[in-house]
Amino acid sequence: MSSDSFGRAEGLSAPSRRRFVQGLAVGGAVATLGLWPRSSWAVKAEGLPNVLSGTDFDLTIGETPMNFTGATRPAITVNGSVPAPLLRWREGTTVNLRVRNALPPGSIHGNQTSIHWHGILLPANMDGVPGLSFDGINRGEAYQYRFNVVQGGTYWYHSHSGFQEQAGLYGPLVIEPLEPEPFAYDRDYVVMLSDWTDLDPRHLFARLKKRSDFDNYAKQTVGDFFDDVKQHGWAPTVEDRKMWAGAMRMTPTDLSDVNGNTYTFLMNGTTSLGNWTGLFRSGEKVRLRFINGSAMTHFDVRIPGLKMTVVAADGQYVHPVTVDEFRIATAETFDVIVEPTGQDAFTIFAQDLGRTGYISGTLAVRDGLRAPVPDVGPKPLLTMDDMGHGGMGGGGHDMSSMSSSMAGMDHSGHDMSSMAGSAMAGGSMAGMDHGAGGMQQHPATETGNPLVDMQTMTPAPKLDDPGIGLRDNGRRVLTYADLRSTFRDPDGREPGRTVELHLTGHMERFAWSFDGLKFADAEPLRLNYGERMRIVLVNDTMMSHPIHLHGLWSDLEDESGNFMVRKHTIDMPPGTKRSYRVRADALGRWAYHCHLLYHMEAGMFREVRVEE
Repeated sequence: MSSDSFGRAEGLSAPSRRRFVQGLAVGGAVATLGLWPRSSWAVKAEGLPNVLSGTDFDLTIGETPMNFTGATRPAITVNGSVPAPLLRWREGTTVNLRVRNALPPGSIHGNQTSIHWHGILLPANMDGVPGLSFDGINRGEAYQYRFNVVQGGTYWYHSHSGFQEQAGLYGPLVIEPLEPEPFAYDRDYVVMLSDWTDLDPRHLFARLKKRSDFDNYAKQTVGDFFDDVKQHGWAPTVEDRKMWAGAMRMTPTDLSDVNGNTYTFLMNGTTSLGNWTGLFRSGEKVRLRFINGSAMTHFDVRIPGLKMTVVAADGQYVHPVTVDEFRIATAETFDVIVEPTGQDAFTIFAQDLGRTGYISGTLAVRDGLRAPVPDVGPKPLLTMDDMGHGGMGGGGHDMSSMSSSMAGMDHSGHDMSSMAGSAMAGGSMAGMDHGAGGMQQHPATETGNPLVDMQTMTPAPKLDDPGIGLRDNGRRVLTYADLRSTFRDPDGREPGRTVELHLTGHMERFAWSFDGLKFADAEPLRLNYGERMRIVLVNDTMMSHPIHLHGLWSDLEDESGNFMVRKHTIDMPPGTKRSYRVRADALGRWAYHCHLLYHMEAGMFREVRVEE
């Protein structure tokens, strides 16, 4: 099957064929003699084959043949590797990074490139977003990033040019803090999770625009219908199907746009067959720095037989919380401490949210060992409550009005025009509820909008919800409510104003936006330098959206508006309404977007301007 084909392979189904050939490849750069270079998967002390430390770095962005599935495809690499080298910095130093564009002429990945330092506080012209903070790096040219390192922790870096991040341009970043850390450990490994496709990412995006449900192999069948009739009765089941197929024009199995039917999942740049391994001695404390460097995948992570103590989120210390499992959204990082003992090997298991595939690695006392790999869990189904329509899916409810609420709710009696305008331009909305409660109001720009196919009615923060597919699974699962920074609100001021933004989309058209307005049609969100403000996000879609604000911290609040945890990426599951505080302490133009790559490219992107 060609890399740009929209069809399915003959004989074996696309997923089974892809998984079969994946078993033939450990994964990594293709050597000149067709052999796998050991450096692409061998165990190293740092957990990754390429580690660069210090204050001066030379990074070359090029194109390297990679084979993760049995087929060789061109990847975007930094110094020849996927993932890019692990960079180790030290807080309090100044780093110089000379980034050179060595992409070949005619590369499918374009002529220009860039690197964004995700979660790092720096001047706007060092942030690495072409067209916003700098002009990008053209072929044959170099750009020097230079800035002071003012934080410690676990972060990552990636391209902000086209679809290069999907094609391999991402890497881990570890910053040694100035002060001693509030926990002890004996070994330290990066565990970077990602998703790879043999398709040209441009063609994958085009496929999403034509058939957004291409990867949804789990649509409900006639058999499922009659099973539901037996369990819930005829009328409620018919009502439920009418809701999804008619008013919502969606399916409750549509959890991710691209999943394991297209993707091969990687751990530190290798497949499950490659078995990335971190070594330990029994009784040692091992720090695992989990980074989700994927383009489109939420992972659910556990290590059967081991408890994990979460000690940091998005590079910032949190009060330790011990769990069996956690969900890590695209772009998030979690640091955990484990104490392996009692057996020689433990499996690190990360399955995707839609339960279409997994990636596994091993903690072991010596190389070459494996432990049993769990089965992928059952496929979860979205409910009306997940969508922020609690109580609307059962029998006895009049569902006839739901169509208008999904695609242009009637807001008669509410003057929404001022709300939309103030939200987009940064006006005050301080009187609005930033938690839950009451029927949700919506911006006028959503009403009758062909790019908006749904509106949530009763969203809630759901901070203590493990998430769809993780509830009541018999394991202790991390939630946002568990995350509490080890420090108080670093600003201390009450927000002077509140801005509410809605995450919007149209599934069939694969159109994504804020407030129903794509980036090209939206005004920048303007912040006054030095102000403390509150951003409220409402997810009007059936997808989870990890939202990342460049250059500024996002201080997540609880339902009462109290500071909880400092993050750089806030995940927004369907039907949620969450708020966080922002201190506008960095002048310039900043990107603000969903970190699902194809959602960002399809319009869920805003410019934030911090001005005097």
